[in-house]
Amino acid sequence: MNTAVLVNFLGFSTVLAPLLFLLVIGCSMLLQYELSEVAVGRWMKGTIGFGLLTSVSILAIMLLARSFREVVDLGNLVTIEDVHFHFHLSFIFDRLSVPMVILSLVLCFTIGSFGISYLHRDNGFHRFFLFFSMFAVGMVFASLAATIETLFLGWEFVGLSSALLIAYFHERVSPVANGLRVWTVYRIADAAFLAAAVLLHHETGEGQFIGMMSSEPWPYGVSTLDSVVAFWAGLLLLIAAAGKSGLIPFSGWLPRAMEGPTPSSAVFYGALSVHLGAFLLLRVSPIIDQSFPLRCLVIAIGLITAIYAAFTARVQTDVKSSLAFASLTQVSLIVVEIGCGFLYLALIHMIGHACLRTLQLLRAPTLLRDYKTLENALGGSLSVRAPAWIKWTSPSIQRRLYRAAMERGYLDAILDECFAKPFLRIFNAFDRLERSWICILSGEPLKATSKLNMETNTKKPIGTTHDSAPIPSSTREHS
Repeated sequence: MNTAVLVNFLGFSTVLAPLLFLLVIGCSMLLQYELSEVAVGRWMKGTIGFGLLTSVSILAIMLLARSFREVVDLGNLVTIEDVHFHFHLSFIFDRLSVPMVILSLVLCFTIGSFGISYLHRDNGFHRFFLFFSMFAVGMVFASLAATIETLFLGWEFVGLSSALLIAYFHERVSPVANGLRVWTVYRIADAAFLAAAVLLHHETGEGQFIGMMSSEPWPYGVSTLDSVVAFWAGLLLLIAAAGKSGLIPFSGWLPRAMEGPTPSSAVFYGALSVHLGAFLLLRVSPIIDQSFPLRCLVIAIGLITAIYAAFTARVQTDVKSSLAFASLTQVSLIVVEIGCGFLYLALIHMIGHACLRTLQLLRAPTLLRDYKTLENALGGSLSVRAPAWIKWTSPSIQRRLYRAAMERGYLDAILDECFAKPFLRIFNAFDRLERSWICILSGEPLKATSKLNMETNTKKPIGTTHDSAPIPSSTREHS
């Protein structure tokens, strides 16, 4: 058996393993046959562990064979001959995808094992692992995608499972409202991603990354696009990455995502999902290199988001929100590294940061208790040293910076005023026009038209302590 055949078999097994877990738990719930918690745990550990074993085997084989890229082609999933469109399902194993899929499977295995104990006897145990398996499939698809369509398929799996797990405690209003808010931001990112995919298909005639980035393996590929096309395609992909990773101006959704249980917060917004936007930029880095203005824009967004997140993290009143903005700071620095061309550094930074945040977020439920225990042992509060630059600023500036950080840069309010309210006005106008025409055509007298409810989008969001801050996770997280 030669290397290519063996890699194809192991690659197919890597993709199939988490998909099998999704099918097992999904079919059991569909058929109303409830698996025991022990059975769910065994399926999770068996499938994710097998996928991890096969991916590590691929890495070993590629290192021994000195191969830098292997492609597993599964053919066309959808074919529309009239418009020459092919949804090509293909997976690539190279220096970027192999470390990313190994990281994804290691952390999914770790957090899944933690979640089995954490959610023991919880009413939503099976629902959590259904969404968790959906997320694992999405991360494997996105990490190994060789075409932009395959990457988008994994991207959607991750986004859908993310929004559903934010609203995990659906008996309360606040998690559902915040889940819908995050889903709305994801829709904007997905629209930009789709527009970029259409543009790239139109220019290259295919969605293969190898065709767009020449024949050289990552990170030595060179974009085959024109500089103008590269700028607009890269800009759309940057918007998609900003929405998925919480970069400016979409950073307001990140603390809202902490409404979910601790395992989902760890795997999504500390470890993997929050890095998916940066991973997208790494995959299309040759397009970014093709346009100097685009590189400058990537660096600028990364730096602005890093400064914003560093300020905001220091004034949060709950540990999970503080860790969320700390994660955003590091993700922003990873984006800056990508813009500067330090691709290997960005990949290593991403892997190390994901592992660190996973540990911190899984530790979060007991951190406050241990903190109080330490204070009791010392007989007083732990000292907090103010930053050195504080002494050089006036009290007025300090208060303004503190208020802006507490309000999280007023990003939610700005998006509501500049985007949500104008759209609602347009929709209200069309609603009134439609009702008027219905009354005219039916011969009925004109009735008072109903307006769409704008208060929920312009006033303080449901379940928040102030304009943009959700209720601290420590008060709602069950132990």
